[in-house]
Formats: sequence, structure tokens, C-alpha cells
Amino acid sequence: MKPEILYQDKHIAVVVKPAGVMSESPGMPELLRDSLGGQFFCVHRLDAGVGGVMVYARSGQAAARLSAAVAQRELTKEYLAVVQGRPEQDRGVLHDLLFHDRGRNKTYVVDRMRKGVKEAELEYTVIGCVNDSSLLRIRLHTGRSHQIRVQFASRAMPLLGDARYGSKTRNCGIALWSESLCFPHPFAEKTMDFRQAPPEVFPWTEFPANFFAD
Repeated sequence: MKPEILYQDKHIAVVVKPAGVMSESPGMPELLRDSLGGQFFCVHRLDAGVGGVMVYARSGQAAARLSAAVAQRELTKEYLAVVQGRPEQDRGVLHDLLFHDRGRNKTYVVDRMRKGVKEAELEYTVIGCVNDSSLLRIRLHTGRSHQIRVQFASRAMPLLGDARYGSKTRNCGIALWSESLCFPHPFAEKTMDFRQAPPEVFPWTEFPANFFAD
């Protein structure tokens, strides 16, 4: 598999991760190494079943600077998701306490703080609704394991194709896509901004093309 490269220089590579490929090794770093040569360092993650725009560092120093940008929330991501049903409000903020069970690789909404529990917050906008499902644009305020998936599933709006969190839809993968990525270049004094539309497969094809990035 040859990865789609949106941008590259000697410090970073911005790529489109296909759904089904791991963000970390063994996965995208090896695909990039085989395609471009050299080492690649993962500084942020997407679930294996989720695709979209990612940035990889090409040196330890670049990785450290990008990781610092992630920690300082200077790296921003927006996602597209298709959920079952429709939120009560067209715009909103979801705030929950989440616990990730590493043994089961599943995240749960809980009602109190305790060891291992972390706060999670996102904001969403409804873009459109078709056949009892809604297309949302989502910006994360925190980056927790399976955050988008569990926050909507806990409100009886699982992402289509996400059987782990209650979806009954079986004719697609997890309907979540990393649509845009914005971050400061680790060495050049410029802002890097990338957008990529989801693939032309169900359920994305249920919505007009002008709902997505060019």
C-alpha cells in the first residue's frame, strides 16, 4: 500500500491514513519508510479503524517539537462523523468523565473522578441529516481514547459502523474521518493547514459533496 502524501519536507510528512492501518508501528511509519525512506515518528494518533489527515515527524527533534505543540493544544484537528439519529441541538459541547479499560480496549463514561478517569470535551456542529443519521463536524478539546465514539454512543447516537459502541449498521466501517489538521511547523515560522474529504463510500456518499473539504 502506497500512502497518499499531502506534504513533505526534511522535517515532517503530512499524509492521509487509510482506515484499517495503525497509526503507530506496525503501520503507517513502516509504509512511509518504504515509500519515502528514513524514519517516521508518530506524534498523535487515530484509531486503527479511522482514517484521515495525520502529520509524522522525520526526526527526534521534530517529534519533540510537534509533541509539545500537541501538549499545548497548538495542533488542532477537526473530524467528520455520521451518527445514528440527530442531536437535540444543531451545535453543542459535550463534556464527560471517561475511563479507558486497556484490557478490553474500550472506553466508558463514568459519573465520578477516580484513578484512571479523565475529563473529555468536544464541540460539534450538525451539517446535515439523511435517513435518520446526521453528519457532524467535530473539534476535540481533549484527546482521549475513543472519545468521539463513546461520547456520542453514550447519548444513544453511535457512529455508523461502530459495533464496539452499539451501532447496528454493518455495511460500513467506523464513520469517523480526520478531515483537517492545523499546526505550527516545527522549524519554519509558518502555520501548516490541511484538509481532506472522506472517501467516496457509504455513508459519506449519502451526503452532498459540498458538505466536505475540497
